[in-house]
Amino acid sequence: MVKTILFDVDGVLLSEEHYFDASALSVWEMLISYNYLGLSPELFKPDYSEFEIKQIRNRVFEEDRILKFQKSRGLNANWDMIYLVFSHQLIHLLAQIKDVENERISQWLQTPITRETLLDIGRILNNYPVKMDFSTFRKDFQGSSAVKQEMLEYLNELANEKLGMKTHAFSKGELWSVCEHVCQEWYVGDEHVLASTGRPSVQTGKQGFLANETTLAPQSEIADLFQYLVHAQYQIGIGTGRPELETIQPFRHLDWLKYFDVKRIVTADDVLAAENCLAEKMSLSKPHPFTYIMAIHKKAISAEECVSLSLPMAGAEQVLIVGDSLADLLAARSLGAKFAAVLTGLSGKAARKEFEEHQADFILDSVIHLKDIV
Repeated sequence: MVKTILFDVDGVLLSEEHYFDASALSVWEMLISYNYLGLSPELFKPDYSEFEIKQIRNRVFEEDRILKFQKSRGLNANWDMIYLVFSHQLIHLLAQIKDVENERISQWLQTPITRETLLDIGRILNNYPVKMDFSTFRKDFQGSSAVKQEMLEYLNELANEKLGMKTHAFSKGELWSVCEHVCQEWYVGDEHVLASTGRPSVQTGKQGFLANETTLAPQSEIADLFQYLVHAQYQIGIGTGRPELETIQPFRHLDWLKYFDVKRIVTADDVLAAENCLAEKMSLSKPHPFTYIMAIHKKAISAEECVSLSLPMAGAEQVLIVGDSLADLLAARSLGAKFAAVLTGLSGKAARKEFEEHQADFILDSVIHLKDIV
């Protein structure tokens, strides 16, 4: 019997579209802006129109085929998606100058790649007629069986294959943090970026998408669902890849926050904090079940205790996870919880086949239909 229901946010309660827009803009900026590689600084501006954003996203993510491919490999965090696409493109660009700049490339890849490194790389790239090509992403990764966080490590193998040198520069580190910060600038805007990241904007003038959230069902109907579940004495919580600011503020604005115990709201900030305090470095983002385990325990256990738990977790059969992605399903399976797939994510109703193949316990057209199964 289900007693606890944990919701993902993006693709379940709120639309992911602005996150994907911000992700595409982040990759684009890091490639063309003078603040990073500077390949076409004349094309950069901090306030693109909706039409321009759509064009950039279609180019960077191949009309979302790259996003869907990453999700099919169990990758769910936007920051990881940005990092993969940008880093892959960086390797592609360096491969075009490897015959003439081999020594410099070797120097760049022997240390962590910082923003200053990108500026240096950009100065050299601009001496040559290099070209971006996003179509190579899926081709290169289809040659690998890498899934989830393995995809990030596979970047080092691609660098070895295409540049002829062994490196660990593309392991999650400094460059990942640069990508994260650029994305936060685009998503939360100038007003909130310092609170979100602890760092000021590198590029000012961005309004952000935070005040323009889109719900995936009428706001009042989702509120009615939460009220119904609380009155029926279910414990409800949130397990999301969003940072805390981007979760709490929209929920407060939508008047949803009152239905939740904030200790059952686990965000990307909790994941990053836990990863930083673990003695053995590892990824705790989905599909790792850490997010949901912490929500079940109301954040009352340490990161070390969480990762040391035997899985499937005792009592997890009383937990229902509601998500829109394979990463959520895999997290639920690892935990031993039931899983309800919602067809309002990136792939929409086309995701039904994948969820059927992975034997999701329930498949819902909308989160509102959760009432029909509890």
